[in-house]
Amino acid sequence: MISLTSPIRTKAHDWPASFKLGSLCITTALLFLIEDIWVLISVFTLVMLTYALPGKVFFLNGLRQLRMLWPFILIVGIWHVWIGSFVDGGVIVVRLVSAVALANLVTMTTKLSDMIDVISVILRPLHALGLKPKVVEIAIALVIRLTPVLVSKGSQLSDAWRARSERAPSWRIILPFTILALDDTDHVADALKARGGLES
Repeated sequence: MISLTSPIRTKAHDWPASFKLGSLCITTALLFLIEDIWVLISVFTLVMLTYALPGKVFFLNGLRQLRMLWPFILIVGIWHVWIGSFVDGGVIVVRLVSAVALANLVTMTTKLSDMIDVISVILRPLHALGLKPKVVEIAIALVIRLTPVLVSKGSQLSDAWRARSERAPSWRIILPFTILALDDTDHVADALKARGGLES
């Protein structure tokens, strides 16, 4: 597993995690209220400028973590070209990329432990209803940390396919990818059991 926090220090690294997560929620909600494509493009440009401020390495690292969006962008783009709704498709794509880029910016400048602490405080009142905050905390941590690992393994499978075939990777890589994911799940489950499981 890997951490998504950028080793390149920025001013945002020192901001409270609660402030960054709260700002992310508000900004994302506002994005979905904007219907003007040009306003959304302006917001996206501002987000990219924010990525560029800490320097080239931070900017490129941030863009690399956004590469996983391209299948969704492709599907949305093809569909809206098919139905002839170019502006609506552009609105959805720009809104999606902007929202994910902002969330990625937060994870790059915030320690996972700090985010988990904020979530723990928010979920604490629900403990009386039987919800175990520890389970939610671990689930969120696993999703954040394991998603880029699965994306990387998917890319490796695609590269292995290309090395052995002239055809482009197809749906046939889904089975080995699923097996890899299940294997990782077994390892994570064993690691959790060895550390006491999820009992609070």
